[in-house]
Amino acid sequence: MSRKFNIGDVKITQDSECFVVAEIGANHMGKIDIAEKMILSAKESGANAVKFQKRNNQELFTQEMFDMPYINSNSFAETYGEHREYLEFGNEEYKHLIDFARHHEIMFFATPFDFQSVDFLEKFNLPAYKTASADITNTPFLEYIASTGRPMIVSTGGASLDDVKRAYDKISKYNNQLSILQCSSVYPAEPSDMNLSVINTYLAEFENNIIGLSDHQSGIALALVGYVLGARIIEKHFTLNRSMKGTDQPFSLEPIGLKKLIRDLHRSKLAMGTGEKKLLENEKPAMFKLRKKLVASKDLREGTVLKKEDIAIKIPGDGTPPHELDYFIGKKINIAISKDEDLNKNQIS
Repeated sequence: MSRKFNIGDVKITQDSECFVVAEIGANHMGKIDIAEKMILSAKESGANAVKFQKRNNQELFTQEMFDMPYINSNSFAETYGEHREYLEFGNEEYKHLIDFARHHEIMFFATPFDFQSVDFLEKFNLPAYKTASADITNTPFLEYIASTGRPMIVSTGGASLDDVKRAYDKISKYNNQLSILQCSSVYPAEPSDMNLSVINTYLAEFENNIIGLSDHQSGIALALVGYVLGARIIEKHFTLNRSMKGTDQPFSLEPIGLKKLIRDLHRSKLAMGTGEKKLLENEKPAMFKLRKKLVASKDLREGTVLKKEDIAIKIPGDGTPPHELDYFIGKKINIAISKDEDLNKNQIS
């Protein structure tokens, strides 16, 4: 079977353009106006989709974790739970942002972090769910999401291949619209953390699924490598300005970076070509000026038996190629040939 993944009205195959997700996450800092600007900027940069995150923090954290002091340059409150609450959008905010994204013709979906957040997001009929790497071993949760029937994009940071296979088996009982993303849960990830060859492992192991890359590296080059290896969904964290407050901001792409990444991903698809090696039409002018051909090295009389010294190799390359030199040596020509005149097989008796 051929690989395919349908998300909204987009059908992703190995022959598709790369599907690029701008991960906004909590980089909006809890501000609707900033979230709007990020959606619009992601659209202008060429992203296919924006992705948000949804948490029910009271369900998600133990009380001890919720009340844990969280005072640092990136905190929005004094405890971790209150910090997370500050960054959450509710029903009205989600409805507004989904309508805003729809108006600007960019796909909107989200990552739920708990069961109640799945129920919350179900009200909005989103085109897909993305799951966080940390939930790759949370198979009851993965099955709950899969049971909605919506396409799932699953990140696999921190996982073993057995973890990924287990998640795949659980999800596939409910849903075959599943894309698996290589990911390294390091923020930011160094090139040595990326392990991009896992993309090849996934392509071999999950032969009917679109494979992708959730890229936490701060640049754009390694996402291109991921595409060339076969990833067809690329997720990158996105921000308006890396100096904004938040733990994800420093390794997120700014609009110019996202625009360059998408430009280069499109160029990469074109550059991959068909795999057939042949002379291109637009190579012909260069080959005329640079390739060589076989010509007479001097004036030759009719009946001359050609020796190597009778033949020269010269530009332009619009005649018999030099790799046919041996054919002519020892052959008798049936007409007189002038110096620099082309040699061809019609001149041979």
